[in-house]
Amino acid sequence: MGGQGRETLELAYKELEHELPDRTTRALRWLRDPNSRWIRIPIGGLLILSSALWFLPVLGIEFLTLGLLLIAQDVPFLRKPVGLAVIWLVRKWIALKRWWQGKRSPG
Repeated sequence: MGGQGRETLELAYKELEHELPDRTTRALRWLRDPNSRWIRIPIGGLLILSSALWFLPVLGIEFLTLGLLLIAQDVPFLRKPVGLAVIWLVRKWIALKRWWQGKRSPG
C-alpha cells in the first residue's frame, strides 16, 4: 500500500509542477528533497494551522491542501488520499482554465 500511495503522490507533484511557475516549482522540489524534512514538516504544520483562519483576507482554505501535501511526503497513510485530492484539484484547475480561455477567445 505504501508504494501505491507514493506513486499517487508523485503523480500529484508532477501534475502540480506542470501548472506552477518555474520559481515555485523549484521551491517545491527543494521542499521535497529528503534533506529538507526539518523545514517541510513545520511549514506544512503552519499552513494547516493557518487554514483555520480562512476568513481573513490574506489566508485561505487552500493552505490546508498545501500543508497536507507537504506533510504527506513524510506520513505514509496520507500519501494516497492527499495525492488523489491534489490530482483532482489540478485537473479541475486545468478544466477551468480551458473554459475561461474558450470564453475569452473571439468567435
